[in-house]
Amino acid sequence: MIDLIFLLLIFFILAVRWRPQENFLPLQLPTANAGTAVQPTVKPEPMSIQITPTNAGCRVQIGASYAVNILSQSPEQGLASLMERTRQCLLEQKRYATDPVEIICAGKVKWENLARIYNVLYGMGLTDITFQMTEPPKNDKSD
Repeated sequence: MIDLIFLLLIFFILAVRWRPQENFLPLQLPTANAGTAVQPTVKPEPMSIQITPTNAGCRVQIGASYAVNILSQSPEQGLASLMERTRQCLLEQKRYATDPVEIICAGKVKWENLARIYNVLYGMGLTDITFQMTEPPKNDKSD
């Protein structure tokens, strides 16, 4: 009986998976040079993408240099053009995919157009996408 217990003990010792320490993080800190000052990392200004409604769909203004029209009936060509123009704008402004993008959407833009544009941007690898929050104009009728 003792032999069986020792065999089971050896089996479990060999079969167990030993985990690394849970408080251990493998990382390397950069070496400090005496002549260089450490500069804090600052996020760049977000690239602005403005969406305004048109009769046939919407118009997308990328930065200050590119504009694309997206038709509601056949958005594929406009979305492909949006992707190419956004890529050109990123290259011209020397931006990375991790840089922030801010979408400024007018009030009358259809939700489906906004969702398509967001999906294209996210599909390009732009993951830091935010929406500018604006309040609708107030209709104050003071008597």
